[in-house]
Amino acid sequence: MGDRRFGKGFPFPRSGTVAGRGPAVAERLPSSPGFWRSPVRGVRFTAVLGLVLLAGLTLLFVTGLLSYAAYNPDLARVNDKTPGKGLLGFYLFAWPTSPHWLYRLTQGLHVTVGIALVPVLLAKLWSVIPKLFTLPPARSVAHALERVSLLLLVGGALFEFITGLLNIQLEYVFPGSFYPLHFYGAWVFFAAFLAHIGLKLPRAVRVLRNGELRGEVDELAAPAPHAPTISRRGALAMVGSGSLLLLITSAGRSFDGPLRQIALLTPHGAAEPGPGPNGFQINKTAASVGVTAADTGQGWQLTVSGPAGEFRLGREQLLAMDQYSAALPIACVEGWATSDQWWRGVRLRDLAALAGYPDRPPGVLVESLQRSGAFRRAALRDNQVRDPRSLLALEVNGEELSLDHGYPARIIVPAAPGVLNTKWVARLAFGEL
Repeated sequence: MGDRRFGKGFPFPRSGTVAGRGPAVAERLPSSPGFWRSPVRGVRFTAVLGLVLLAGLTLLFVTGLLSYAAYNPDLARVNDKTPGKGLLGFYLFAWPTSPHWLYRLTQGLHVTVGIALVPVLLAKLWSVIPKLFTLPPARSVAHALERVSLLLLVGGALFEFITGLLNIQLEYVFPGSFYPLHFYGAWVFFAAFLAHIGLKLPRAVRVLRNGELRGEVDELAAPAPHAPTISRRGALAMVGSGSLLLLITSAGRSFDGPLRQIALLTPHGAAEPGPGPNGFQINKTAASVGVTAADTGQGWQLTVSGPAGEFRLGREQLLAMDQYSAALPIACVEGWATSDQWWRGVRLRDLAALAGYPDRPPGVLVESLQRSGAFRRAALRDNQVRDPRSLLALEVNGEELSLDHGYPARIIVPAAPGVLNTKWVARLAFGEL
């Protein structure tokens, strides 16, 4: 009969063996209750972490979907990095241009909260790891389905966090493109996450509300715990402190001032912009995508096409057109953003009128001089073209663009992801989507 010295509901064999091995060997196996002896583990500890993740991961999923919608993937093939998404693109909508800081907010939350949740996720996985080694692995069909959902949940969470962290550090070491990997991985993870919520949320709320299990077995508590070196509250405080430290050292990339100076974690390897009016964040330099000064010199011309024909305009001709200014930030998928910069140039809707769309301009296909990298061609929606703040920018902060910021001309559109604000523009094809 099982020896219950180690706690109610945890029969622990006094002299049992595993596959003919002695009891000392058996207790060294992860499948043995005696293997896990931390006094911190327990249902209440796990429930607190679980509710934090419930709020945080839901926010990540929603802001991730919004980031995907901001790329206008249903607009043109050049923007769609997940062409096989099918029904998973059911929610896509025309991304708005107001407020102008919208993408800066949603993607800043996505990346910053994701980084800050890393200690919580790791603590949650640590708190339930004994359950992963429980034998037998499946006691019934229902239990087998629960274990499969748990495998997808843990695997999906680790996959999403690892690929996301690598992306914001500009380390593309994973196989294939980040966009479909992260997109499909998010849907697999969230399906398992919803199943897990359905199974575990009622009990987690009950445990936190009552403060105790009331006769139920705490299956996460160690049957023979070591002497405590830290309380459960202390462990939660340590996890929270880790999250706070990551928050402080990552959030500043979306703000100006002192916080930006201590934003050590995001993004790694970004180019230093230097001083002056062009002294703000650069993600990809001209050299990194194959653009040279010779490409953007006196011979550069912008091609504008539409129903009225095809026009070629040099920089001097563009400067002779009506010039407009707009204060707009640049925000990128990696989680960094600039403050509002003063851009000046020709409105996209004025160029659309030149191309033959004087009243209601359609979307536009933008082509860059860059020879490598994603989004050498990108499409903008009609509402983005019509917004009076959407510019073919020729200057920034009172000075002509630097080469790394897109000289001789770049796109700047309110609330659009940074990659849609194409640099080194070579062609604007209105209506060719």
